[in-house]
Amino acid sequence: MNTTLIRNGRVITATDDYIADVLMQDGVIHAIGRNMVVGEGVKVIDASGLYVLPGGVDTHVHLQNIIGPTVTCDTFASGTRAAAFGGTTTVVDFALQTAEDSPLEAIARAQRLAGPQVNVDYSLHVIVTRVDAQVLADVRHAMRHEGVTSFKMFMAYPGVMMADDAAIFQMLRQVGADGGMVALHAENGTVIDLLIKEALEAGHASPRYHALTRPAILEGEATHRGIRLAELAEAQIYFVHVSSNQALKHIVTARAEGIPVFAETCPHYLLFDDSVYNSDEFEIAKYVMTPPLRTPDDQKHLWRALRYDDLQVIATDHCPFCMKEGHLGYQRQKMSGLHDFSKIPNGAPGIETRLTSLFDIGVMQGKLSLNRFVQLTSTTPAKLFGLFPKKGTIAVGSDADVVLFDPVATQVIHAEHLHSQCDYTLLEGRTLRGQVNKVFLRGQLIVDGEQWLGREGMGRFVPRGTVQAF
Repeated sequence: MNTTLIRNGRVITATDDYIADVLMQDGVIHAIGRNMVVGEGVKVIDASGLYVLPGGVDTHVHLQNIIGPTVTCDTFASGTRAAAFGGTTTVVDFALQTAEDSPLEAIARAQRLAGPQVNVDYSLHVIVTRVDAQVLADVRHAMRHEGVTSFKMFMAYPGVMMADDAAIFQMLRQVGADGGMVALHAENGTVIDLLIKEALEAGHASPRYHALTRPAILEGEATHRGIRLAELAEAQIYFVHVSSNQALKHIVTARAEGIPVFAETCPHYLLFDDSVYNSDEFEIAKYVMTPPLRTPDDQKHLWRALRYDDLQVIATDHCPFCMKEGHLGYQRQKMSGLHDFSKIPNGAPGIETRLTSLFDIGVMQGKLSLNRFVQLTSTTPAKLFGLFPKKGTIAVGSDADVVLFDPVATQVIHAEHLHSQCDYTLLEGRTLRGQVNKVFLRGQLIVDGEQWLGREGMGRFVPRGTVQAF
């Protein structure tokens, strides 16, 4: 395998910040030092003026996922290529347990689909929609033998994916005891469904009512309920896409009580607020995600929580649907809800712009240190989901997943220049400071400026261990 020396870059990890040479050999980081001498045949890259970052770890993406009557518009191929251009070298996607099959069959099906396509390394959470003795046995087998140690459950979407409290409790009790993680989508689904029904009966069909029928108090209520179930089960718990202080205040209180509660937020909750919904135009369907965008005051609390570690991860929840029906052949996309907001597929793109947008609005605006930036986007997600130290850091023996990042370059974001198959970006026309320069996956250069050097199928499934964060 090729050996590459990255010379004179500024190495940034969750704890360190120093100038060094990084030698990558046989897919791992072989040595770190100063003024290293290498033999002929070693490729040398001058990284003067660039940051040397661990590859991003995005633990919440939806690629080629069937959601209700439609499918997300990024395949494993297009989505992981977009991730790579954005400096993310490991993603964790979802295997959906259907009514007919088991968690083990869901894992096998997702691996068959992803394996030939992925351009970066990947793993899977299993979405568990029903719980019985056989499911619990399959979950334990998956943890011990399949390298899948995290399971997502929904407190929303009744009749589709929602699990009742007893099922969530059973999963928490077993998965927690075995050292794994249950991730919860926390919203009160039955009350939300009632609010949606009442809005439609009153003739309110525009996309703005998506936000009005999913108020923050119902995210807060479900978060509190999930925490108490975890406390009873004596288990760790992880909340996905936290958007509001209504949810956050329960997480902060629980952590102060010593309950092992962890949570993520997403870039869109930090970049945008609910003012985007002040219209009845269908264009705002691009902001229909779940939970919806919240108030500027909620944003203020999210930033505070990121600084003080009450939120530990920034993931994308990349769940793309096209605005134009039929784009690249995709049907039943956002336009499905033209006359009924409840039929708009919930989700937005963001897999490629995570690092640059957070560098711009976080680091450059003084809200995050460089170390915290790396911790939130790479190191802690790797630790929480059993990937560390293989992933998530620059260290001898770790996978040579390395990003060279230019902190001075600026770029203007346009959907046509991104690599997702989605036909829009929430950041259209926005100027960001900071740009991915080169990306290495296990020591192989896969992104060099605008040039793509990777290939479909080069990504690997990464078996994961248990929670390492506490």
